[in-house]
Amino acid sequence: MKLRTQQQTGLVRRAIGPLAVVAAAAVVLTGCGAGGGTGAAEEDSTLTVVVEGGGKAELQPIADLYKKEKGTDVTLVELPYDGLYDRIQSELQAGTPSFDVAALDAIWLPAFAPGLAPLDDLFTDDVKNDLFDGLVGESQVDGKHIGMPVWTNSEILFYRTDLFEDATNKADFQAKYGYPLAAPTTWEQYRDVAEFFTRDTDGDGTVDLYGTDVKGAVETEWLATVSQAGESQMVLDPSSGDVTIDDAKHKAALDFYISLLPYAPSGAAQLDWAGAQNLFYQGKLAMMRFWGHAYRQTPADSPVKDSIGVAPMIGGPGGVAGVPGAWYLSVPASGTKQDAAKDFIAFAYEHNDLAADTSLGLVARKSAFESKADVAGFENYGALVKTLEAPGSAPRPATPEWQEIVDSVLVPMLQKAVEPGADTAKLLSDAKTQIQSIVN
Repeated sequence: MKLRTQQQTGLVRRAIGPLAVVAAAAVVLTGCGAGGGTGAAEEDSTLTVVVEGGGKAELQPIADLYKKEKGTDVTLVELPYDGLYDRIQSELQAGTPSFDVAALDAIWLPAFAPGLAPLDDLFTDDVKNDLFDGLVGESQVDGKHIGMPVWTNSEILFYRTDLFEDATNKADFQAKYGYPLAAPTTWEQYRDVAEFFTRDTDGDGTVDLYGTDVKGAVETEWLATVSQAGESQMVLDPSSGDVTIDDAKHKAALDFYISLLPYAPSGAAQLDWAGAQNLFYQGKLAMMRFWGHAYRQTPADSPVKDSIGVAPMIGGPGGVAGVPGAWYLSVPASGTKQDAAKDFIAFAYEHNDLAADTSLGLVARKSAFESKADVAGFENYGALVKTLEAPGSAPRPATPEWQEIVDSVLVPMLQKAVEPGADTAKLLSDAKTQIQSIVN
């Protein structure tokens, strides 16, 4: 799910959508800090951190403070999403990494695990208690912590306050649906509101305002819907290898997903994150489900810049659910500066709140979110926390084949599903067969 905005490329591509952590062998941090061991720090006073597009902005203030307090230069090497993956993969396989720390998309951890150093000593009880449960679990592969969340994200609900607070709209909605107009919390309410706001506003006979969008070119929003349906094993169960994508809850999620097509602009099969974001900023959508960081990305010339409300992600039969879009800081097992790398990660955890005031404003620690609870401009934080803490919110399956499954099965399936007359049961059955051939 590639998101390209003015200031980032792919930060929430397949996750997002959300810098952290761990203690150094040479340093013991106190309070709520990450734990560490002992050992002599490397003499070289430089560290190289490879990071994807928008992540550089998140880490820069932390790197600057680290230089000031520790005397160590931290060079942030910024690469495009695919380029970052390829570089890390090739260098870990060769055993000669040119970097000391890597910022990794959560879905990469299972694939890169054999080449990453364990960080278990850094996950103290205090650290775990200040991170969302899903992030702690996602950081583990084969029982070992191999990354610490440095920022996290999730889709939340964005809506037009100018439309929702309009007196005429309130009265008309109440009369038609029998309940007050407000930010929807359920599938049924979301569909009602989307239907209500799909209209011709200028009287030229053509619909120019849509209730929502439907994204066919990215998979994560549908995966959130799967969890909202109450599914506990999204797409497949990595532990057993069973593929679940054709069960009743996956079908209910897909059926709801495409039920919104009448209230969305045409061209859903090609609509991705950037396209949907632009539609909302242009004032063509009454609502969108989107990654929480977008709240701070609204262009100054957007006609809706002063009329954006946020709320937790909607819920289905299984309740509210989103897909965490976390990134982790990891250390190559063959790296020559492992103690220093862990020290930087520990420092990043301690100062995670510095990332809140960057252009994306994403953090990982609960306390960092809470520190901005009553600060103007951070209204998205409350919606993010409620979504991330929802029992139904779940990370994507921890399997090395996940990226292949997304690219070759899930996205093509969704693109077919949003076409007229789609047979969702057959699409899911065919997807199961394809996934089984990948994982078996």
